[in-house]
Amino acid sequence: MKISDLLGIEHPLIQAPMAGVQGSALCIAVCNAGGLGSLPAAMLTPQTLRSELEAIHQHTTRPYNVNFFCHTPPQADPAREAAWRQALHPYYQALKLDPPGMASAAARAPFSSAAADILEEFRPPVLSFHFGLPSNELMQRAKGWGAKILSSATTVDEAIWLEDHGVDAIIAQGLEAGGHRGMFLTDELTTQMGSIALVPQIVRRVKVPVIAAGGIADAHGVAAAMALGAAGVQAGTAYLLALEATTSAVHRAALKSRAAAHTALTNLFTGRPARGIVNRIIRELGPMSDKAPEFPLATAAITPLRTQAEAMGSDEFSPLWAGQNASACQEASAADITQALAAGFRA
Repeated sequence: MKISDLLGIEHPLIQAPMAGVQGSALCIAVCNAGGLGSLPAAMLTPQTLRSELEAIHQHTTRPYNVNFFCHTPPQADPAREAAWRQALHPYYQALKLDPPGMASAAARAPFSSAAADILEEFRPPVLSFHFGLPSNELMQRAKGWGAKILSSATTVDEAIWLEDHGVDAIIAQGLEAGGHRGMFLTDELTTQMGSIALVPQIVRRVKVPVIAAGGIADAHGVAAAMALGAAGVQAGTAYLLALEATTSAVHRAALKSRAAAHTALTNLFTGRPARGIVNRIIRELGPMSDKAPEFPLATAAITPLRTQAEAMGSDEFSPLWAGQNASACQEASAADITQALAAGFRA
């Protein structure tokens, strides 16, 4: 089945949900341009989620996607937390900051009954998930109001698992993709594959449509993904410089610089592997640290450093999420970016 028919959109193009660098404005603009705009909801309070959904319904009548994480909130480990703060201590001293107390609450919440209660009032046509799927009860609630369910797979095994658990389409997230890896059946990074290897293998093993993601930032990338057997594509990094995105000034500057050519998977900012532009903290602590607390608890200790540095115009402690094809980013309206990507389907 065609993704455009399944989701009711003009172009088989999904704007990747990007928590922290966008709100409803980017989602709306992509929807109105014929793609599937996405709203990242994992970091939203119930009040903000409701207001963002209201904004979407006020400004577009087209299908849209709401995205959530499906991680299990971890128990804090005092010893690991102490080791992490000790690793960051020299930076606190350099910036003349007092280390914060231990994190008491996660900054990123998994999909829940409370979130489903709000969503049910708006009945979003599409829900997508990262790090697996929610409980079957929550899945059935969403399907009850007619929502199509998408989720990310980073391996063939994950794709098969998702199909067995009732998704309507699978997002095959190649290793090139920016932001968090959607891996959920394993935490072994050596299992992660690039899109050219991953997409066709998943296409061969599942019956539901497969959406390619990772390294797709222009029409050529779209055409290449479709040639691999994908039914559609998901693009995120391509929208980071969109006029409607809320990407910070230091993040935008990094994307426009030569630094964008060097990205790495790192767990320093949240506790889970995610791809971003290499900056000072990644170079000095190494991209992966066994001291970083489990996702999302690592965020609490590094956020004060980020806030202070960004106030000084520095990106040294910021998560500069980006894929491996960031050089193709264009500073333009989301509508223009969507149309430029959609040209790849005609090719």
